[in-house]
Amino acid sequence: MTHGGMGVRGRPLVVVGDVLLDEDVEGEATRLAPDAPVPVVEVAGRRSRPGGAGVAAALAARDGREVVLVAALGGDPASEAVRSMLPQGVRLAELPLDGTLPVKSRVLAGGRPVVRMDRGGGTPGPAGPLVRRALAEAGAVLVADYGQGTVAAVRGALAEAARRVPVVWDPHPRGRAPVPSTRLVTPNEREARLFCGAEGGEEDTLRAHSRRGALLAERWGAAAVAVTLGCRGAVLARAHCDDPLYVPLAKEHDGDPCGAGDCFAATAACVLADGGLPPEAVGLATEAAATFVGGGGMASLGTGRGPGVGGEPAAPRAGGDPFALVEAVRAGGGTVVAAGGCFDLLHAGHVQFLQDARRTGDCLIVCVNSDASVRRLKGPGRPFNPAADRVRVLAGLGCVDAVAAFDEDTPEALLRRLRPDVWVKGGDYSVRDLPEAEALREWGGQTLVLPYLDGRSTTELARRAAFTAP
Repeated sequence: MTHGGMGVRGRPLVVVGDVLLDEDVEGEATRLAPDAPVPVVEVAGRRSRPGGAGVAAALAARDGREVVLVAALGGDPASEAVRSMLPQGVRLAELPLDGTLPVKSRVLAGGRPVVRMDRGGGTPGPAGPLVRRALAEAGAVLVADYGQGTVAAVRGALAEAARRVPVVWDPHPRGRAPVPSTRLVTPNEREARLFCGAEGGEEDTLRAHSRRGALLAERWGAAAVAVTLGCRGAVLARAHCDDPLYVPLAKEHDGDPCGAGDCFAATAACVLADGGLPPEAVGLATEAAATFVGGGGMASLGTGRGPGVGGEPAAPRAGGDPFALVEAVRAGGGTVVAAGGCFDLLHAGHVQFLQDARRTGDCLIVCVNSDASVRRLKGPGRPFNPAADRVRVLAGLGCVDAVAAFDEDTPEALLRRLRPDVWVKGGDYSVRDLPEAEALREWGGQTLVLPYLDGRSTTELARRAAFTAP
């Protein structure tokens, strides 16, 4: 498949880059040390996880996507720890490592970093047949280059892959330039300034950021460059084009931004792998990164539940992440509410129902039927709107905190993963007639039925539209 087309569906997403071991020592700081003006952190816990390209691979695999991680690992304890921590959906294609895997340790107080300590390091060896075969069989590639040698060792294979399939390149000041024909490069604003040098200037405006993106796209021979701007969103630029796309955040999230860039790049790679275009990839990646930060960031990765970044039937790539949200609300002693439906043509009855559902707890997760599920339930010609559009509309409602899609006829399997405290259904159902009610009883949850507004229904709207059509 030539560059510029869709990714090769059915083939794995290959993540290439430098892996390290991340350690977080967490606690609270309420006083200064008597011998120096430094905070004393009362340690409450410690967690470890794969870092660098390992984070991107873990995020990409959260929706069940097949992911191959090409990275250099050795026989040292840190390398062994990373191997044991990678999710089941991530398959390793290793390069040899001469030395030890880098370890990055952060001390956090109140969720904010106080100090970081780095140790270890090694040199990746040459790529073997397993690595070369992984890149040759990739449906899309995500490069997470931290400048430690892994990407340089396979650069020729990456250049060849960029001519066949979408390649997303997350650059680093210590890394090398992306290979020509890269589909999307994702520097943050600080990196973009650095890569542009004096030619990029120092102005902090959207126009200046888009100008830097266009300059880098031309310099690197990339199809597009997305300059990420933190809480301001992102700017998507192309070479020789004065028509950038600005993607603001629909909702700003507070939290530790560590790992947000990895989430952005992983989301964008998954969207392109599924046939999406760069504007769609950047839009969904911007929201996913913000949600990742608001949902606990890197801390959510240690729980086995975190942001999904692929397509249905898992957690969608728009709106808040349901699993991180559930954990955060539960940690604060709150009540998790879930509601379900097709929501094919969103009308006033749906909105009233969702607003009422939200009032029954501290967060609302909407479980929406996938296209295949709607088709089985409603018949040919349905849904009128594809799942991606329905998810985006629902996620845009102020009363909805997260959206999750499911492919079965009922959301029972999804509910068993979410385990909400309250399940709300709209319409004229009886609780005892709902198959989900039995699932809720398994963990002591409650099922409620809330009525829709009279006279509002998707079927009636469709009938009236067909009747009045010329």
